[in-house]
Amino acid sequence: MKVRVRFAPSPTGPLHIGGVRTALYNYLFARQNGGQMILRIEDTDQTRFVPGAEQYIIEALDWLGIKFDEGVHIGGPYGPYRQSDRKAMYRQYAEQLVNDGWAYYAFDTPEALDAKRKEYEAQKRTFQYDCNTRHEMDNSLTMTAEELSSRLASGAPYVLRFKFPENTDITVHDLIRGDVTMNSRLLDDKVLYKSDGMPTYHLANIVDDHTMEITHVIRGEEWLPSAPLHVMLYRAFGWEDTMPRFAHLPLLLKPEGNGKLSKRDGDRLGFPVFPLDWHDPKTGELSSGYREKGYLPQAVVNMLALLGWNPGTDQEIMSMDELIKLFNIEHISKSGAKFNVEKAKWFNHEYFQKLSDEAVADMMEPQLREHGITADRDYVVKVCGMMKERITFPSELWDTCCYFFQAPTEYDPAAIKKRWKSGMTVHMAKVIEILNTVDFDYDTIHKALLDDYIVGNGLNMGQVMNSLRLAVVGRTVGPDMLTLVMMLGKDETIRRVQRAIDTIGEVEN
Repeated sequence: MKVRVRFAPSPTGPLHIGGVRTALYNYLFARQNGGQMILRIEDTDQTRFVPGAEQYIIEALDWLGIKFDEGVHIGGPYGPYRQSDRKAMYRQYAEQLVNDGWAYYAFDTPEALDAKRKEYEAQKRTFQYDCNTRHEMDNSLTMTAEELSSRLASGAPYVLRFKFPENTDITVHDLIRGDVTMNSRLLDDKVLYKSDGMPTYHLANIVDDHTMEITHVIRGEEWLPSAPLHVMLYRAFGWEDTMPRFAHLPLLLKPEGNGKLSKRDGDRLGFPVFPLDWHDPKTGELSSGYREKGYLPQAVVNMLALLGWNPGTDQEIMSMDELIKLFNIEHISKSGAKFNVEKAKWFNHEYFQKLSDEAVADMMEPQLREHGITADRDYVVKVCGMMKERITFPSELWDTCCYFFQAPTEYDPAAIKKRWKSGMTVHMAKVIEILNTVDFDYDTIHKALLDDYIVGNGLNMGQVMNSLRLAVVGRTVGPDMLTLVMMLGKDETIRRVQRAIDTIGEVEN
């Protein structure tokens, strides 16, 4: 049996990061087993369709490196892959269920259903359209064949409901949770088909999975309550022998752990819950995405893979190929996984360090142009190589590296107060003298400035060197001071130190 899995989102808005994880787990499972991955768009509920959502889903998964073998965007032998394009085929399956006694026509109006709910509420009971109540409702089970024919001929609106057998235990074998059993008395007769010719998710999903020869259904745990219906539909169609195996994934939880991760959590704590920026076509609201926030796709994939699954070792950094090799669906947790904002940043930092110096320089170049700076490419690459260990997001490059490309025009007042003590202009003038008189190489300057001058005169090393850093950078940050001097060159360093002497001047402490 060749493994075939599908990711089947609805185009109702941006793809949540939890949906991305579902797609990722399907992809890892398919690739590990030499199988195929299908992208199917489930748009049976046209009232919730959002323009642009389908293309957003495709672009987001492509950015993350989750590739498909068949799908709505590339075609394939089992198409079409958009449910609204498969509309005509569902009627025959719906009618088959009716003819075989597994479904029935229900003509109950919304008003009648609402009245029934209120009737039950008055009795402090909850109404459910099921094997206990269907015989008191307006459906084909409570009317003669002639009445049914007349109602259908009149064009009365109807739905087809699944007819659960009474008092039957239904067992779903889940690859993560084991056997889950539910009695049919607890299940409502779900709507499968509407008179407008559109199936509901439940019918379309089963028909599509069967006709596309899906072998494994890996989806979120929110679908676990529907799994008994899906198992029964396979039984009703006589497809039990080819029914896919199920795996219901745990939820992604809020950082606090109490409830499903939502966009509001992202807004509240300042992190994205969508892979890409999303512009809501109805409200114009912008929701931020991982890509635009500067996350690397490899980091997002690695981070998501470990939210609910682990390889059984302490290894945390794993490429897509390593994830494919190590992935085991039985190692997926049954309980929800808390989203950790700081851990997401940690992953991005780790993957940023893996980038080549040239790749980081490519990110730096537009920021230099934005600030009107033209710099030698080799110099930019060298700076990026030296400084990338301090970077988590590309947006931090300019602020972290700007002093390599422009001299400070002002100086941190707190640093002046702490570091620029009385007599510091004399020490800075000595720095200029040393730079002008000794060979300009690291070891020679280190001996002349640090060993001979500062240590030899019993000066405070931190005070002098941090003041030199303040003069060169404008603040007390940056790499090894003499390495920075070697990068900037003798003339530029002298200019900056002289400017600090002239600007800050002598102070009294």
